[in-house]
Amino acid sequence: MKIDEQPNNPLHGITLEMMLVHLVECYGWDELADRLPVNCFINNPSIKSSLTFFRKTPWARKKIEALYRESLGL
Repeated sequence: MKIDEQPNNPLHGITLEMMLVHLVECYGWDELADRLPVNCFINNPSIKSSLTFFRKTPWARKKIEALYRESLGL
């Protein structure tokens, strides 16, 4: 299967950084901290600290991906 042949994958081509930027624009840091209370959203939040955390934490990344899909109505 070629990498560009993923019609059933709504996250294909979307980077973690793109997801986080979108979610911050949609909800803001405070709402994100309410929806997913993790330290990188609560204390001095930034895209950089969030990327570090979500890249190392598979369970949290799944939650971010689910929240991203929800924000798009998928």
